[in-house]
Amino acid sequence: MSKPVTLTLRVLSHLLGYPDAALRSHLGELQDALHAERALGASRLAEIDALISRLGRRRPLDVEADHVELFDRGRGTALHLFEHVHGDSRDRGPAMVDLCKTYEAAGLFLAPGELPDHLTVVLQYASTQPPAQAKAFLGEIAHILQVIFSALLRREAAHACVLAALLDLAGEKAQAVAVPLEPALDESWAEPMAFDGCSTQGQARPGQPQPIQIVRPPSARVAGAHPTPGVQA
Repeated sequence: MSKPVTLTLRVLSHLLGYPDAALRSHLGELQDALHAERALGASRLAEIDALISRLGRRRPLDVEADHVELFDRGRGTALHLFEHVHGDSRDRGPAMVDLCKTYEAAGLFLAPGELPDHLTVVLQYASTQPPAQAKAFLGEIAHILQVIFSALLRREAAHACVLAALLDLAGEKAQAVAVPLEPALDESWAEPMAFDGCSTQGQARPGQPQPIQIVRPPSARVAGAHPTPGVQA
């Protein structure tokens, strides 16, 4: 029988969220919940304990600024899963709609301003599934988790242990994969040249082949898994 993972997934979701005063006030409870469920190995728990300690002892303004710099100012560490699959292509909108329908079918509805592909939201959904289904679900997005883990590892970010924990729960080994270097922020926000098509990554000019999705090979999928809309073919 699979170990329960409900509390662990919810704790990991919170640890990836914005570290405001409310989150910081519950760090001790989050840590206790992780240790009580024991879905993760001792070494991984120790890494997350260190992260929780770091979040609790540093100045709040520094913790919040670091979170914005880490997750909101780069593609490689972006927590929006479709950023890594669709970029800014037109496929992203329909994929969002499909994912919302998946949540609604499970009786879950997004709060105002929440986007369905944000990893914190995805993990909250996964936490409502039975352990075997939750593991299979994480396996479907493991290739994206590896990319985010690798980008965090390259930046020597303490949050890398959270992505490593998710890969553990998916039954995958956390290991660095090749992650393309990101352009400077000013370059990535530059306006495309007039009449030169859209220069945003993930889109194609008219008449050119549309971008393909990044998918796991069929042989690597977990039996019984429910593909994440927009993430798998």
